Amino acid sequence: MKNIKEKFRRYLRLQKGLSPNTLEAYLHDVSLLFSWVAEKEGGDASIDDKIKQLKLADLEEFSASLFDLGIAPSSHARILCGVRALYRFLEIDGFIDQDPSELLESPIQAKHLPEVLSTVEVDMLKAAIDLSKWEGHRNRAIIEVLFSCGLRVSELVTLKLSQVYEEERYVRVMGKGSKERLIPISEDAIKELHLWYDDRNKMVIKKGEEDYVFLNRRGAHLTRTMILIMIKQYAKDAGIKKTISPHTLRHSFATALLEGGCSLRAIQAMLGHESIGTTEIYTHIDMTTLRDEIEHHHPRNITS
Repeated sequence: MKNIKEKFRRYLRLQKGLSPNTLEAYLHDVSLLFSWVAEKEGGDASIDDKIKQLKLADLEEFSASLFDLGIAPSSHARILCGVRALYRFLEIDGFIDQDPSELLESPIQAKHLPEVLSTVEVDMLKAAIDLSKWEGHRNRAIIEVLFSCGLRVSELVTLKLSQVYEEERYVRVMGKGSKERLIPISEDAIKELHLWYDDRNKMVIKKGEEDYVFLNRRGAHLTRTMILIMIKQYAKDAGIKKTISPHTLRHSFATALLEGGCSLRAIQAMLGHESIGTTEIYTHIDMTTLRDEIEHHHPRNITS
């Protein structure tokens, strides 16, 4: 018989359809609970048995231990999310009669608004790219697709040629939980892709990588780390002082849509958010922008 962690892994992969990265994050967080139980309880009983016997008070004690370790509220909440998923699985599969994590509370988190780039700043990023280098047009296309479609970086690096419908001006993306969505793609992004395709067509492409849109110089698809390093370097070269990442372009996409009058529901669909609550953070960003506009332009705020 496989142990609980292995059964949980199978449940997450087959029934929940989680991506490999999300799956590993859940297992890592749950391992913290297993380690805590092993250290606290000791004794002869197996860890699996002890996990099944935990009550709400035990889980609250585990949560308090995370606080004592100085774990950030966002990471603390994520770990407890994994613990809840574990106990839902144990109840569904009949290992326990009642889920003790139902009333387990997460720490209160302060709302931190993500950095966003204006269209001008996105253009500054693109202008910082040296088009004399072989990867120049590729990197301009990467930035434009991220900004125009709001893709997660994991979705960008796995984007296939067969998922880009130029005539219909849509891309088909497989997001979190293997959920598919269609996202409009701009004329600018299509133009940048064509310039990249001219260079891409001259490459020797590794077998099995032929359908990936974005490739490295060895003809294989890119990694998330490569995109992160590239965007941070261009931000530095462009003189952009904000702390940005590929996800900043996703935030910028959503914020630009909201400022342009797009509905939250439409933005939710394009971002692939399961809950509208996740999308609502962009209303806070929009209000921050409005407040800045008032402070700078209202006559009562202008000093002579």
